[in-house]
Parts: sequence; structure tokens; C-alpha cells
Amino acid sequence: VVCGKMVKRTKKAGVVGKYGTRYGATLRKQIKKAEITQHATYTCSFCGKDSVKRKAVGIWHCRRCKKTTAGGAYTLSTTTAATIRSTIRRLREMVEVQGPANHL
Repeated sequence: VVCGKMVKRTKKAGVVGKYGTRYGATLRKQIKKAEITQHATYTCSFCGKDSVKRKAVGIWHCRRCKKTTAGGAYTLSTTTAATIRSTIRRLREMVEVQGPANHL
């Protein structure tokens, strides 16, 4: 450490530098991707601020508006959830176009 300045310790390992040379390069790359996404801050869908952090597996909390939402294990929203949301929206629009009397 040079006179109180922070020194960069890893070139490409990043957050998985703590594992050293253990577990193999491919597994460390996969873990790196997961750890970076789970430690990132996400945009809150309620207040619009970039302040949503992961509290536990699938539990995400906005520090600004204090809302807690369910999401993916490593990301706030999963691709499956996005697909389901768009499908529900499309089906809802189809029902509105046809009229409420035609559906079950």
C-alpha cells in the first residue's frame, strides 16, 4: 500500500479474487457474473430511484421508499417473469378488445 492510497489488487478476478486459484476458471466466471448482479443496485419500479438492493434470496428492498418486493435470486426481475408479464398484458388486451361478455 502506497502512502494511504488504495491499490488495485486484482486485474480480472474482481469479486471472485477471494477464491484464489480454487474451483477452476469456468466456475469462478459463473460465480463472478452471479455475484456482480446480486450486489448491484437496481431501479425501483415504485419511486424510480436506483436504490433497490438484495436482502436475501429473492427478496429485494428499496432503501428510499422502503418497499420490499419479490424477484429473482440474483436479479430483481427474471426473464421468465418478464415473459409472463407480457403474456398476461397481451391476454388482458385481447379480453378488453373482445368485450367482457365473451370470456369465461
